[in-house]
Amino acid sequence: MPTRVDYLGLEAFVTIAQLGNFVRAAEHLNLSQTALSHRIRKLETEMGMRLLLRTTREVSLTAAGQDLLPVARRSFEALANAYDAVQMQGREQRQKLTFACLPTIAHFYLPSLLDAFSEAHPKITLRIQDQPAGRITELVLSGEAEFGVTLTAAQPWDLEFSPIRRESYNLLVGPGHRLAKQASVLRSDLVGERFVRINTQSTNRKMVDDFLGPVADQIDWRFEVQNATLAMALVLQGAAVTVLPSLTAQMAQGNLVGLPFRDIEMYRTLGIITRRGAPLSDAARKLRDMIVARLAEGEA
Repeated sequence: MPTRVDYLGLEAFVTIAQLGNFVRAAEHLNLSQTALSHRIRKLETEMGMRLLLRTTREVSLTAAGQDLLPVARRSFEALANAYDAVQMQGREQRQKLTFACLPTIAHFYLPSLLDAFSEAHPKITLRIQDQPAGRITELVLSGEAEFGVTLTAAQPWDLEFSPIRRESYNLLVGPGHRLAKQASVLRSDLVGERFVRINTQSTNRKMVDDFLGPVADQIDWRFEVQNATLAMALVLQGAAVTVLPSLTAQMAQGNLVGLPFRDIEMYRTLGIITRRGAPLSDAARKLRDMIVARLAEGEA
């Protein structure tokens, strides 16, 4: 086993050697002279030799003390530097906040909210991971993100999901589509329609397939793309229709028509995931609460 180092005794020794006086050293260390003397005696006992020669007027170092002093000084300087480095790293970590969020939610709800948060906390750097639901789970689980804004789904046992709101799914069609003038649609209206679905959003894709049920086998799954932007562009072109959350339809800025289903309730549940037993930093807790309040409003 490594030798147990008497850091308090070494600190007393170095301070006395530097100040040359027990009285000044005791004041510097905020100790009584008795306590200081006890530390030196204990250190010398453990070392097995005298380190200081004390007279009524001054203190001098023995040969052993002269050998020990530069080594002890360097050790304390190295320890102080390491402490400062770790302390700085801790400050940097406290000043950087990483969270994950679904891209549509981040795009639609967060810009003004993040601006307000940044104005209130100018020393905090925000890192936003706008990722699909599966990747959000990975980021929170690994600790890379403090929390995630995502969909309800089967989560690992060490993640906790707190629901915020439900968001309905709409059928998106172009303004010239045969269904565009209707107030709502039935699933049967999709029979024979060319459909575009988003490959990367596996959670959404499975949800849509489950909701459509037997009608899914009668749809022409013509296109498969990687993001909602391209899917909406194909819908606007008139090449296909798609089913996406109502929020995504609003992002089309009126160019597309979003139609609710009247024969089925199709929705997703949005919420916050965190690691079970891992408390959020103060900054993350404040930001999470702002996001929860914003999403609960249900408006952009």
